Amino acid sequence: MILTDLDASLALGAKLAGVAQPGDVITLSGPLGAGKTSIARGLLAALGLAEEAPSPSYAIVQPYDPPEVRFPVLHVDLYRIEDPEEAEELGLDDARYDSLLLVEWPERLDASAWADALQLSLTTLPDGTRSLTAQVPEAWRARWQSI
Repeated sequence: MILTDLDASLALGAKLAGVAQPGDVITLSGPLGAGKTSIARGLLAALGLAEEAPSPSYAIVQPYDPPEVRFPVLHVDLYRIEDPEEAEELGLDDARYDSLLLVEWPERLDASAWADALQLSLTTLPDGTRSLTAQVPEAWRARWQSI
């Protein structure tokens, strides 16, 4: 899939919001500036967040709860995680039961952590557009078809 501009990234996030649910994990991979946070912002806005979502780079985990969004969401940025043991302190496994997890820089943890996740990967093309590839697990197949 090609995302031609910021509006296309925000629109993809909005479409994801229409099919995502608590218990889901969406990972967003790609280099700095590839548009990971833009997709997350589009999703959060479609779930009802009134202001622009900040990048969670410094907080690592930015929680959103009703009534600011329709259901609980944790926007996670693992960029600053250097040791996988640090991530255990974040409580992501427990949060998976009742929240949607949006995880940027998932490659900072072992791939087995995301076996059931919708894994989105972005690359910036020479013309400035973004190429998105998806690894779609069984639980997401029917929903992904509607995106």
